[in-house]
Amino acid sequence: MKHFNLDEYLDLLERLVNTESNSFDPDGIDNVASIMAEKYEELGLHVVKHRFDNRAGYCLEVRTHPKDEDIDVLMVGHMDTVLPTGSVAERPYHRDEKAAYGPGVIDMKSGLVSMYYIIKELLADNNPLKLCLALNSDEEISSRYSNPWISRLAKKSRCGLVFEPARSSGALVSDRKGLARYSIDFKGKYSHAGVNPQDGASAIHEMAYWITKLVPLNNYSIGTSLNVGIVSGGMGANTIADKAKCEIDIRFMTIEECHKIEAEIENLRRNPSINGVTAEVTRVGFRPPMSSTELSRKLIAVMTEEGKACGIDMKWVRTGGGSDGNFMAFEGCPVMDAVGPVGDGAHGVKEMIWIDSIKPRVEMVYHTITSLTNSTLLNREI
Repeated sequence: MKHFNLDEYLDLLERLVNTESNSFDPDGIDNVASIMAEKYEELGLHVVKHRFDNRAGYCLEVRTHPKDEDIDVLMVGHMDTVLPTGSVAERPYHRDEKAAYGPGVIDMKSGLVSMYYIIKELLADNNPLKLCLALNSDEEISSRYSNPWISRLAKKSRCGLVFEPARSSGALVSDRKGLARYSIDFKGKYSHAGVNPQDGASAIHEMAYWITKLVPLNNYSIGTSLNVGIVSGGMGANTIADKAKCEIDIRFMTIEECHKIEAEIENLRRNPSINGVTAEVTRVGFRPPMSSTELSRKLIAVMTEEGKACGIDMKWVRTGGGSDGNFMAFEGCPVMDAVGPVGDGAHGVKEMIWIDSIKPRVEMVYHTITSLTNSTLLNREI
């Protein structure tokens, strides 16, 4: 690659890492968006800033062919991090000979920089493909505001690349489980547990009944898991609880499994075991499954060959964690995910990136896109 410079890459990475951008810090995310928007505008690209909700920062839509609706390659990354505002002051970007460290350095500000250098090289080549970069501001909170936008772009795209980091082993991701998260509030009737227990209706007992009905829906053999991760309720052992609450996390390989569990939750809601208790179910997070297809597997084969040529030990895995690739694949867009650099410790105080993984991964994606330029694999109907 003629225009890749590792020192300049790391300088931009340092600037991004040292810019706070927690998912709930719109001003910080806007600062990251401004940095990246300026870089793309300097390349002569069309940049649109989207504000999908006042509680979230800007999302950037960058296109090489802004007058065309259809997209050949959709490249997706996120500007937000899970780290609380103030993390940069505690442990700003720093590096040694082998690694760089700091909040969001691998998840996924390095991915943002990689996207920039790839598009810069493709523009220098006068690559004719219709490319779109989508940088969102809320991926770490399930893309709650931006996912309709990501989905609309995916519908128009012939293939997609997600710049989440590779697994710590260096593996890329071919399939991701779907995710659904629920908050369930139970309302019962208070009474004294010793004096008049018969006059009460325990929200806790109803919640416990739900748990005994839902936990058996776990089916690890087909990739379905249901976890009741948080429970609360009651004021004391001598009172019938009038309130209780639980939070449930569900992962699934097929949308049918999600629908099956949702049907059971609705059945429990409509048919409480304890007269006088009601339940309010709120879905607070959702990602459909990202399942590989015949076309995505062909694209993966192309990237595998290009990666090997760049000296990468290419491995692909399935994972239970979600990304924006879930939304993209659900719209029929074949996805290659976790194409960013390799690091470790994401979301933690020891987050880091292996510097020697940067250039090979950038070259891998660049050569993959170049090899697809005249490929029939991008001829799918959209």
